[in-house]
Amino acid sequence: MSDVAGERLLIVLWACGPDRPGGAVLAAAPLVYALTASALDIAVELHFTSSAVRWLVAGVAEAAHTDQAGTRTVADYLRELQQAGVPLYVCGMALAEHCRDGEPLIDGVRRAGAASVVGAAMQPGVRVITF
Repeated sequence: MSDVAGERLLIVLWACGPDRPGGAVLAAAPLVYALTASALDIAVELHFTSSAVRWLVAGVAEAAHTDQAGTRTVADYLRELQQAGVPLYVCGMALAEHCRDGEPLIDGVRRAGAASVVGAAMQPGVRVITF
């Protein structure tokens, strides 16, 4: 468990978008890290940037299996994270670059950008992991 008040973990998904070979398998690691942090009562948030923003487009994560057996999808992880109260943030610049107008995002996604991550990273008690 987190023993320091105000500790926060930001996980940035950057190089594990659905356009990358094995993107769903690559995305599994940061999603598992986020679930683990949440289970340890660490305040955690996920920030999606670059082509990883596509995981937040409705329907994209549903068919993306994270394991060879096909037992879990990126969408399964995202639902579990949201149920645990982990906020999902989408970068506005990346959204403009990688998503078409009118493509709906999954429910509950919040908007944030580079300034949010950089500003948070400069605060005491905040750690940033980038995948």
